[in-house]
This record gives sequence, structure tokens and C-alpha cells, in this order.
Amino acid sequence: MKILICDDQAVVRDGMELLLKLERDFDVVGTACDGAEAVELAGKKKPNLVLMDLKMPGTNGIEATRQIRAHFPEIKILVLTTYDDEQWVFDAIRAGASGYLLKDTPREEIVRAIRGTLAGKSFVDPGVAGKLLDQVASKQVQPETLLTKKLTEREVDVLRLIARGLNNPEIAVRLSLSEGTVRNHVSAILTKLEVADRTQAAVIAIQHGLGDG
Repeated sequence: MKILICDDQAVVRDGMELLLKLERDFDVVGTACDGAEAVELAGKKKPNLVLMDLKMPGTNGIEATRQIRAHFPEIKILVLTTYDDEQWVFDAIRAGASGYLLKDTPREEIVRAIRGTLAGKSFVDPGVAGKLLDQVASKQVQPETLLTKKLTEREVDVLRLIARGLNNPEIAVRLSLSEGTVRNHVSAILTKLEVADRTQAAVIAIQHGLGDG
């Protein structure tokens, strides 16, 4: 698993590199001090995943995420930041991030999130997820307002499980479907919701009250 680390603080970059090198199947292929360098190294090193800070001088993590996902859609972005404001979360995920973790997340959870992200799961820090759900509850948004108009009943079932972080094989087992059928449903969901990936679809699901069922 080739990993690129982007953070404007050298102590964070170096510390994270040391921690990740403890995992035998992780290969830290580079470190970047800002978003522009991350985009450049993503093209040169072709990592499987970028650990991305957000607030950096010059090109920030949101814009770097957007550029990397536009040019190299196969590269996953996992945000690792100190900022838990819900607007940062929405902006990062809209830009194409597959997950959002805070820097005080324990090392073993970061490792688990990296592995899960590469396996197709979505990870959002529990504290951040709580804020998002509180925001949704305060707006009293109902699923029928959008999702049931655009999606079939089965697609809503699949989307609900995507929002809970399940990957395709797990969804297939839960709904007694083949993995191929689940892939077809996921593709239809992304098309109908006009989003680029399952993480963005999960955010829409959470906004419409489907993430806690």
C-alpha cells in the first residue's frame, strides 16, 4: 500500500511516516509540505492513498484533494486534520476525500482507516460524524424529499448501508444480493445523485437522515 503524506508541519510528517513504517505492508512513497507539492508527488509517485492535511499555506488540502481526484481518480484521499468544523468536512468530501479523521485519532485507528479506505469503506471521525448528524437533525430533513424521488427502494437500502461504512461485499451479504448486483446499484446511485464516489453519496445519505438507521 503506497502512501503519500501531506502536512505543512515537519514534525507531523516525520512522526506519521515513522508510525506508518511500522506496518509491513505500508510503503510511504513521499511527503509533501503543501497541497501543490502533494499534487505534484501524486503524479510522480502514484500512491494508493494520500493522508491530507487541510489548512496549509498556498494550495490548501481541499483544493489539492480536488486536483488529485480530478487527475488521478484511482488515488484515495484520507483527510487527517485538527479541524472538526462541519463545513470543512463537507468541503473535503465534496472535493473527493474518502474519509475524515482528526489528528488526535489513535494510531491503530488511523491504520484501520487507511486499510478500510483502500478496501472501499468510508471513515469519518465519530466526533465529526456526531456534529453532522446534529446538523441534519436540526434541519429535520426527510429522506423522501430527494432520495425516494430519485432512487428505487432497493437503491435506498444500498445507500443506507454505504452511509454506515459497509463495502460492496458486506452490503451483498446484508441484503442477500450478489456483489455484481450491488456494484450495479452503487453505479446507479452515483449517477442519479450526480456524485463522483460513494463517500459523497454517503454524505447525502447522512444529510437526509439515512446514516443512523
